[in-house]
Amino acid sequence: MQPNYERYKSLTFDRPAPRVIRITLTSQLKLGVMDPDMHRELSEIWRDVDADESVSAIIITGQGKTFSAGGDLKHELKVAVSYELRMQAMKETRDLVYNILHCSKPIVSGIRGWAVGAGLAAGLLADISVAAKDANFMDGHTKIGVAAGDCAMIIWPLLVSMAKAKYYLMCCERLTGEEAERIGLVSMTVPDEEVESKALSIATNLANGAPAAIRWTKYSLNSWIKNAGPIFDASVAYEFMGFAGPEGLEGMNAFLEKRPTNFEPQTVI
Repeated sequence: MQPNYERYKSLTFDRPAPRVIRITLTSQLKLGVMDPDMHRELSEIWRDVDADESVSAIIITGQGKTFSAGGDLKHELKVAVSYELRMQAMKETRDLVYNILHCSKPIVSGIRGWAVGAGLAAGLLADISVAAKDANFMDGHTKIGVAAGDCAMIIWPLLVSMAKAKYYLMCCERLTGEEAERIGLVSMTVPDEEVESKALSIATNLANGAPAAIRWTKYSLNSWIKNAGPIFDASVAYEFMGFAGPEGLEGMNAFLEKRPTNFEPQTVI
C-alpha cells in the first residue's frame, strides 16, 4: 500500500529519479529551524518510506541553501515547563533516531548551510552524507544549557574519535563542511552548488544496485550504532532533565534575548 505522504505538512516529496524519493525539510522559520510539527513528522516519515515498495533509495535535504538549524527554542521553553510536552518530545527524539536506523532503504543526506541539533542528527545518521564545503555544523546543546542529546553520544565517537567528540560536543564548537570531512564526520564535501546533484547521483546508484546486498550491509554496519542504544537512551534522559532545569531555562532565554549566558554554579550528580 502506498503511504499517505499528503498528511505531512512540513516535509515535501519528489521523485528525482526512478525508485528514488527526496524528502525536503520545509520550514517556515529562519535557517530551517524545526517547529513542533516538523520534529514530529521527521520522527515518523522513515517508517512510511521503508514500507513504500516503489522506493529503493532516499535523499534527505533542506530547503534552499539551508538544512536545519535545530529545534525552535520558543517551543522548547514550553517543553521545559510542561511534563506532557517534554514526554512527547522525548518520544519523538528517540523515534527519529531509531526509525532512521531501522529503515531498510539506504539514505543519502544533502547538507547545505546550517545543520544543528535534530537537523544535524538526521544528516549524520544518513548512510552517506554529502555536505557543502562551506556548510556549518554544530551540536548546539551545551550552548543552551542541556546535555548533548539527539544521536550525538552514539554517532560522533564512531565517526570522529572520542577525543574529537568530547571537544566538539562539550565546547559546542562550530565546524565547516571541509573540517567535518577532514575529521570524518561526513562522507564527503563538494562545492555548495553541487550538493544536490551529487546526492542524487549517489542515491540513483544505490537505487540501481543489488537491494538485498545493500540493505544487509547497512543492517550490519548499523549494529555498531544500535549496540550503543543504552548510551543514547541515557543521553536523551539527561538532555530533557536539562531542559527542565535552571541551566536549560537560562541558556534558551539568553539565546532568544541575544545576550551572554549566566550559568550559576550548581550542585550536580
